[in-house]
Amino acid sequence: MNRKPVHLAVYDTLADWETGHTTAYLARAGYEIRTVGPSRASVTSVGGLRIQPSCALDEVRPQDSALLILPGADLWDTSSTGLAPFARKARAFLDAGVPVAAICGATAGLAREGLLDDRDHTSAVSYYLAATGYTGGERYVEADAVSDRGLITAGPTEPVAFAREIFRLLGVYEGEVLDAWYRLFHDSDAAAYAVLERAGATR
Repeated sequence: MNRKPVHLAVYDTLADWETGHTTAYLARAGYEIRTVGPSRASVTSVGGLRIQPSCALDEVRPQDSALLILPGADLWDTSSTGLAPFARKARAFLDAGVPVAAICGATAGLAREGLLDDRDHTSAVSYYLAATGYTGGERYVEADAVSDRGLITAGPTEPVAFAREIFRLLGVYEGEVLDAWYRLFHDSDAAAYAVLERAGATR
């Protein structure tokens, strides 16, 4: 199957745990995962993992991608401008009609860029985003993950819900299979495994 790759942003202090479910099951579904750094120089996650980016941010074009994923990182909060180029790239993706998924601190970066002012969204808590000075507070939704007009947002404790919305958006899993995947990994519902096994979604 000829699919465009999914681009995963990587930068120093990125939160390792937030995108693992997403990338693992996208890869199993046949998507190539390409890591995108500020440059091609290696970066180090908050867990100490060294990652060599596949490409630099300025090399990525929306038309060559199925999705841009922005994980959280300490740098989203400790340096409001350090990761701003990734938020600007997210704007370019959305303007081109290519989806973006942001979790944890990356939602604050998108708020600063103005991308949450007119879309339903969520994050860790509403006042976390309010501190950015954005004007989208009325669109904040108390939910595990929110999808609106090609943009998925989630808080730091919801990597499974984040993955679920990405799978739904890309059509990786649907209906009872998507529900079973979520129940297995979010709720530890062993009965859900049988649904996934019948659908061939365990491989």
